Amino acid sequence: MAEMMAARLHVGERALRMESVPIPEPGRGQVRIRVAAAGVCLSDVHLIDGTLTPLYLPGDVVTLGHEVAGVIDAVGDSVDGWQPGQRVLLQAGERDRRGTVLTRGVDYDGGWAEYALAREDTVVLIPDAMPFEHACIIPDAVSTPWAAVIDTARTRPAEAVGVWGVGGLGAHAVQLLLLVGAAPIIAVDPLPAARDRALTLGADVALDPRDDSFRDALLEATNARGLDVAFDFAGVPSAREQALTVLGRHGRLVLTGIANQPVTIPSDSRFNYSRQTVLGHYGSEAEHVDQLVALANQGRLDLTASISDVLPLSDAEEAVRRVQDKQGNPIRLILRP
Repeated sequence: MAEMMAARLHVGERALRMESVPIPEPGRGQVRIRVAAAGVCLSDVHLIDGTLTPLYLPGDVVTLGHEVAGVIDAVGDSVDGWQPGQRVLLQAGERDRRGTVLTRGVDYDGGWAEYALAREDTVVLIPDAMPFEHACIIPDAVSTPWAAVIDTARTRPAEAVGVWGVGGLGAHAVQLLLLVGAAPIIAVDPLPAARDRALTLGADVALDPRDDSFRDALLEATNARGLDVAFDFAGVPSAREQALTVLGRHGRLVLTGIANQPVTIPSDSRFNYSRQTVLGHYGSEAEHVDQLVALANQGRLDLTASISDVLPLSDAEEAVRRVQDKQGNPIRLILRP
């Protein structure tokens, strides 16, 4: 049986190992793709360090990688509309028969490998001109903030917005908020390089959350009315706490980053009087990915600056270390088999 290389997480040991495994055969209703690019997400790091644990993984070992693009290599029985040679990306997950959301590279094998399987309804055709490195990060890195911006927050043109954490998700949020007409866009990050990057991507103001003049600077940027929407992409309690202090009337705090910590509202009277809300957000739906592919194809969304580096699949452990240590302040590192 032919074999391939894959980056496999042994969940019990929290150990990532490059291993030789059989090339999977597509079953009924499945396609197999030859992976061309796979993104490295902070969630992958959290799976390895134990912050996150697969909920539905049937065994103890899984091939990581939920951001995947490549070329269809083979199709299984009863597959309609797909054929070898087509350029595609894979949705980051699927629903089982009970409606449970299963995540690729978490609950079943993902794309940190030479080949990956996908159910036919989770495959999305991409234009010939779209680089695989751009396509692979659309599910999650781009679609998660897009869904947060347009659906959970329902951001409207000219609304004042704050983005806490300008990393893999927040950097795309800045671009997407610019696309929907939010103004001003205020980026908040303790790293000078991240703040500079936010301004390059379209933020109107970039603030250090540790600065004593933070609140005054934000209120000045919003003409003293505070934020209509605050997005926490950092996933740290201090970001939520700070955001709540600068929300305006009818302000919405959207929790996209996951801290696994309580959310504390310091004053219910102010919160209630101002009719503010705290909204949870997770992931995206299939239509969000389709929308982003269309926007990129129309030239409305350029992901060139998002690709911080491309590494060979064999360097998966090095890529994880660089994301964990924030070496070079990457937006996305890409693995290429």
